[in-house]
Amino acid sequence: MEIPMTTTDKTDETLGRTELVEDARAAFTGSLFGPYFPLRLEPAIYATTDRMAPAYTGGFWRFWRLADGGFYMAPDAEEPYEVHSMNGWSGQLSADALGIVSCLTAYSHLSFRGPESVARTCAEHYHRLRHWMMEHPEVEGVLRATD
Repeated sequence: MEIPMTTTDKTDETLGRTELVEDARAAFTGSLFGPYFPLRLEPAIYATTDRMAPAYTGGFWRFWRLADGGFYMAPDAEEPYEVHSMNGWSGQLSADALGIVSCLTAYSHLSFRGPESVARTCAEHYHRLRHWMMEHPEVEGVLRATD
């Protein structure tokens, strides 16, 4: 399903991603995950972030469509977060990198739970995001936080 871009969607060609805004956010996540996104995946991403970043207190999140059709979301914040990963790693990450870590973690956990089609979709998006983030400026921190 082709999701139309609105005139305010912003493409970041250096990283191969497009920020989804307004109606495109719900349309794109709905096309990928159906009702599972607002019911399970989105809350899992928020909860993961809350566990890993003590300074995270909620707020607006940016939604990103990757060039390969993948998806991730990240807090809309300027300041970096002190992160304490579930694997024991601690360090600072930007809000964008924290979102990547939270999405990778949630995708991984949910790929082992729920309906088989949703588990496969989460596994697919884990691999798309992990492949894409290898070009991210904070790849080293993301890898340390997730591996």
